Amino acid sequence: MAVMSAVVTLQEKVRWEGVADSGHRLTVDGPAEAGGSNAGFRPMELMLLGLGCCLGFDMVMILRRMRKEVTGYQIRLTGQRADEPPSVYTEVTLEHVITGRGISRESVERALDLAENKYCSASAMFSKTAKLINKYRIEDIQ
Repeated sequence: MAVMSAVVTLQEKVRWEGVADSGHRLTVDGPAEAGGSNAGFRPMELMLLGLGCCLGFDMVMILRRMRKEVTGYQIRLTGQRADEPPSVYTEVTLEHVITGRGISRESVERALDLAENKYCSASAMFSKTAKLINKYRIEDIQ
């Protein structure tokens, strides 16, 4: 079993610094009305970013294993959260824009199925509380 670790340290008011095993750092903060100074990401924003990066990473790897020439990839995520605490995500729409040469709808749909249902750990966790809606557009470059 793989083990990952991170440390979060309160800096001031509601601003935190996070450090991961990789040595990378990030700042998490809240808005002024929550006592913060808007100096960093909100925790739930990081959850969306994690989902997008995890699914995107797997998509690119799968498509490239299919010998598809992926030259660009962007995912726009929109999350709906529950009205009552805990305000978990209840629905997330992911709009994938895949750029490359000769990438077919069939290959993207197959890669999405594999990424979401087999490889992406973040989508597996999100799917416990949220409906994930994947939409995509392929931009073929000549």
